[in-house]
Amino acid sequence: MNAFGNHFRVQVFGESHGGGIGVVVDGVRAGIPLCAGDFEEDLSRRRSGARGTTPRREPDTPEILSGVYQGHTTGAPVAVLFRNTNTRPEDYALLQEVPRPGHADRVAALKWEGFNDPRGGGPFSGRVTLALVTAGVIAKKQCGCSFRASLVEVGGSADPAAWDGLLSRAAQEGDSLGGVVECRVEGVPAGLGAPFFDSVESLVSHAVFAIPGVRGIEFGDGFAAAGMRGSAHNDPIGADGLPEKNGAGGVNGGITNGAPIVFRVAFKPTSSIARVQHTLNVRTGEMTDLRVGGRHDVCFALRTPVIVEAAAAIVLADLAGR
Repeated sequence: MNAFGNHFRVQVFGESHGGGIGVVVDGVRAGIPLCAGDFEEDLSRRRSGARGTTPRREPDTPEILSGVYQGHTTGAPVAVLFRNTNTRPEDYALLQEVPRPGHADRVAALKWEGFNDPRGGGPFSGRVTLALVTAGVIAKKQCGCSFRASLVEVGGSADPAAWDGLLSRAAQEGDSLGGVVECRVEGVPAGLGAPFFDSVESLVSHAVFAIPGVRGIEFGDGFAAAGMRGSAHNDPIGADGLPEKNGAGGVNGGITNGAPIVFRVAFKPTSSIARVQHTLNVRTGEMTDLRVGGRHDVCFALRTPVIVEAAAAIVLADLAGR
């Protein structure tokens, strides 16, 4: 399904090279100030244009179709549409015969018996994250927390001074890079979440894995905790009732403890690369060389911090309504 949440419910629609991308957000509280301009800051953070991002440029102008009247939310579902204006579906014609290694082309054709939209990856494209960012803007207003995500690693390097060189070399070689994003959410009240299936970590992970290219997530000390002693990983409780450190990333037993939620997300290298790859032609059954054309990010992770924030905001807005 293309929907997430119970009390704050987000449904996305659209394809990369179709008519547009959109989102419907239900459970939005009435009276929240909202206009098209409120989306601009976060949308601009997701846009391409910087080194290592796709040369495809879209205006990403939001059309608010419902749920807002005289500058405030009405309590009805908020629907927002973005029309695609810079599409080149012909770039993807070959991929129906020769699916991209590492991409969803092949599994989509198998699942939907060839009726899937192959243009730009259809719903599997990073462009669909436009809908998540839009819902995230509304969620941030509703839940009232403070979100800040940033890129902390590119191509295996945590040194920002090295990133430009890594991106340039990957582009020259027709290759791609992955990255890691860290997100910090402050002002989170204690008591949100539940044990087992609706733990905060479970729900945030569920939403984050809706972002194309995600390969892993960790909270607080994360995987490093496996190599630590309990005395180092545990979070003593201070006189104010809050953890004195944050090895748990703001969550104990699936429930927020009042400390900032801190987590990191790993993104794989972009699947669509110009470098020649030897792979299968599913129509002929023969192996062939594939060089992917079109316009693609060298490192999609560069544009994802605001998307990661949006995923966390959607979860917290949903939890706050329970």
